[in-house]
Amino acid sequence: MRQGAGLIPARNPEAVAVLGIESTAHTFAVGVVEEEKPGRVRVLANQRAMVKPDQGGIHPREAAHEHAEKAPGVLAAALKEANLRPEQLEAIAFSQGPGLGPCLRVGATVARSLAVRHALPLVGVNHCVAHLEIGRGLSGMVDPLLLYASGANTQVLALSRGRYRVFGETLDVGLGNALDKFARGAGIPFPGGPEVERLAAQADRAKLLDLPYVVKGMDMSFSGWPIAAERLVAEGHSLADVCHAIQEHQFAALVEITERALAATGKTELLLGGGVACNARLQEMARSMALERGVAFFAPPRSLLVDNGAMIAWLGHLKLRAGGAVAVEDSEVQPYERTDTVEVTWR
Repeated sequence: MRQGAGLIPARNPEAVAVLGIESTAHTFAVGVVEEEKPGRVRVLANQRAMVKPDQGGIHPREAAHEHAEKAPGVLAAALKEANLRPEQLEAIAFSQGPGLGPCLRVGATVARSLAVRHALPLVGVNHCVAHLEIGRGLSGMVDPLLLYASGANTQVLALSRGRYRVFGETLDVGLGNALDKFARGAGIPFPGGPEVERLAAQADRAKLLDLPYVVKGMDMSFSGWPIAAERLVAEGHSLADVCHAIQEHQFAALVEITERALAATGKTELLLGGGVACNARLQEMARSMALERGVAFFAPPRSLLVDNGAMIAWLGHLKLRAGGAVAVEDSEVQPYERTDTVEVTWR
């Protein structure tokens, strides 16, 4: 395989740090990691900039323009935090998919430019798989199940026959996007999830309003409850009580299918991943279920649950060790790449 006009550069055996670039949606992030000991990650840098629209949701092209403007500063800050120069890196990794096409292309362009300029291997990684692998690298878990809840993605994943299989997922929108949809209608600023959590904490937990709870086999649906929640607000129920009901119903659906997946797969370790997984109530419910089943539980710190460059760098490191570098001309972004199409060559 070739990179630009030349061969893919060989790994520098003296370099051990990989730089990762994340740009799937509203966040442009750069992280630098190294392998502290076999299978365990050490984060050297983790810098990010997030698009926060004044109103409405994320517009892909506008977000991409903002990413392009902020990329040099975020990159410089990450290298400064890691105390490294680009030529001291082992490789450049980037989120290849899934995600918003214009945003993905910004990150890929920055990654290719760095790889070519400094003669470094280039590694494209799957964003969803990166959430799982950073959790493994932090916790030391061997073969966990991942409850992954973010803006666009809501899935339960586990390794089976050489791929991370989807044992349950949303049939329509991701839970994070559903939270943002409700938040816009309720006048809550973007992102909606943290404010919903803050308001829910003010509610009377003994009071539970009715909302749709849609579990279909191993899958979920989140498209209907935002409208139902808006109706409750319009009927005069407090925003705090509605937010409490949202969390109790939708998180219970997540934990229900997660418990079924644990039973079906026989896994004995449970990881959380994704921005929605920052929610303390979701963590409480998942931890309680895991404890009842005798399953080990781990939730990464907030900075490594949200979209971040460190997780991209860590999966890039793992793929690089397994020969996963790509040529520039083979590094096109894959906005619709499914998690279960990725060959897990590093395990």
